[in-house]
Amino acid sequence: MISRFYSAALRGVDAIEVEVEVNVRKAEEPRIVIVGLPDAAVRESSQRVSSAILVSPLRLADGVKTVNLAPADLKKEGPSFDLPIALAMAAASEEVEIAWEELCVVGELALDGAVRPVKGVLSIAMEARQRGRKKVFVPEANAREAAVIQGIQVIGISHLYQAWQCLIGELEIPPTQVDREQLFEETSTYEIDFSEVKGQHHVKRALEVAVAGGHNLLMVGPPGTGKSMLAKRLPTIMPAMTEEEAIETTKIQSIAGLLDPKKGFLSARPFRAPHHTISDAGLLGGGTNPGPGEVSLAHNGVLFL
Repeated sequence: MISRFYSAALRGVDAIEVEVEVNVRKAEEPRIVIVGLPDAAVRESSQRVSSAILVSPLRLADGVKTVNLAPADLKKEGPSFDLPIALAMAAASEEVEIAWEELCVVGELALDGAVRPVKGVLSIAMEARQRGRKKVFVPEANAREAAVIQGIQVIGISHLYQAWQCLIGELEIPPTQVDREQLFEETSTYEIDFSEVKGQHHVKRALEVAVAGGHNLLMVGPPGTGKSMLAKRLPTIMPAMTEEEAIETTKIQSIAGLLDPKKGFLSARPFRAPHHTISDAGLLGGGTNPGPGEVSLAHNGVLFL
């Protein structure tokens, strides 16, 4: 039997929909084969998935389980495919038909079946809505982040078996909802403020002019004159972020793994001050698994070099 679920892979700061297919066929030696250009973390999901299924009330069929992640030419990275692979494998083993066409699933599994948070959930929820999906299963710790996106039901999942019960109709999990205006206010506060600076009137005037016109600024002076102290307070006199800017900023912070899971959103302008010895990849982004650099992390905020 072949079972399917939709998930998503990250490319840059955006997500691309991925179809997870599982086929179970009889064979003397039971094993799991994952195809579709997976990286090491995705290939290792076979161990996490099999352990999570075996310790839960679900059944894992004998034989060869082939997992295909389509499109096959898109590299799949990270552990976010654990949950959809496990659900598709359980559906194929139990020979149960699941209404999967309007559902997107992401989540990392622990060996006991617990669902752990993953990166880039905001981008994944946006992609799922754009593709016409009506519901998205995400780790419970990421539910507030995904619920910022309107027009799609966000179901926070804490355990594999809980997700299975919800799929077959044995358990009703209310969608996670957030007050966008209240969340915007809660996450737009700063621990420091420009008003705390005493004196330095000529420098403060220059900073105000730079912020008003959106200009770059060169600060020159010996150590201890307040350059860093003033620069850190620069975001507090910048205009409040628009909703579009806040979503852009949150997407980048989420993919970089820097988003506070308790808040799930970021509407305060970021301040980034990388060390002067930072590499090109660290500053501009890239690496073996390309990720955002300091320039991207400072988007809609301040980059202090």
